[in-house]
Amino acid sequence: MLKQLITATALGATLFGSQSLLAADYTLQFGHLANTENIWHLAAEKFKEEVEANSDGRIAVEIFPNEQLGAEMDVINSIQLGTADMTITGESLQNWAPKAAMMAVPYAFRDSEHLHDAVNGEIGEEIETQITQSANLVPLAWFERGPRHLTSNRPIEHPDDLDGLRLRVPNVPLFVDTWEALGARPTPMAFSEVFTALQQNTIEGQENPLSLIESASFYEVQDYVNLTGHVRSWIYVVIGKNQLEAMPEELQQVIFDAAETMQAHEAELFAEDEQRLRDALAEQGMEFVEVDSEAFAEQALPAVRESLNEEQRELLDAIQDL
Repeated sequence: MLKQLITATALGATLFGSQSLLAADYTLQFGHLANTENIWHLAAEKFKEEVEANSDGRIAVEIFPNEQLGAEMDVINSIQLGTADMTITGESLQNWAPKAAMMAVPYAFRDSEHLHDAVNGEIGEEIETQITQSANLVPLAWFERGPRHLTSNRPIEHPDDLDGLRLRVPNVPLFVDTWEALGARPTPMAFSEVFTALQQNTIEGQENPLSLIESASFYEVQDYVNLTGHVRSWIYVVIGKNQLEAMPEELQQVIFDAAETMQAHEAELFAEDEQRLRDALAEQGMEFVEVDSEAFAEQALPAVRESLNEEQRELLDAIQDL
């Protein structure tokens, strides 16, 4: 009998590796919108690897990419109801925490370094605290997003060069107001319609991160990437507060440590991907144009401030003072 038990145990180790055959004490369902090739998903896989290894299998992480658990807001609601545990989310959090609107405000940040200083400092803490208190979600890590740039078929170096440019923007009033203030003619339009509208010259330009400029093949219908960097933003990986606090402190620490590793891993992937995207778009014939960023910001910021509430304006002023 003992021999049979030893044989069965050895077979189990062969089939399942050195991890314990016992089920995990905790299973985290981590749903997000990115596909399996996206760097956010690769970062999520790093988190899973770290958590499962460093918890000795006591925590299992199940990742659901491609909105398998629903759209961003659906997953947030599921976390709050306790039927999911983690997601990747951005300025949508302003539905609960108004300060989270700063995660996608035009010309809030001068450059990437300015953004990092804000998110890693007291301003980031202020936003994260409000998210936790109002949405019952704990931000574990944050990822910088690719800045939004303007594409066109003529170079744009200064707001004066816009001169009524017919420009597609998402259906976000703040974006419409900002581009009107800059002298363009912004037109809200579904992203799926943009390529054809550019092809038919219904619109003359659009604005998006390099990743979407590449994936949507805008290089086929646009000649210039004007480096406006008008929206620099970030996104959080969040976990339900109740789910996190249900774990013993030593396992909570495993989660925090894994999140720190995930954030560093994603930052490396992000830097590499931004350079790859720039090289790829240049190879497709797009020309990169340096712009007068100060002139753009100076002209846009009054309209931006007008669209924010008092609490958000105070936070914007604190960011600008960094």
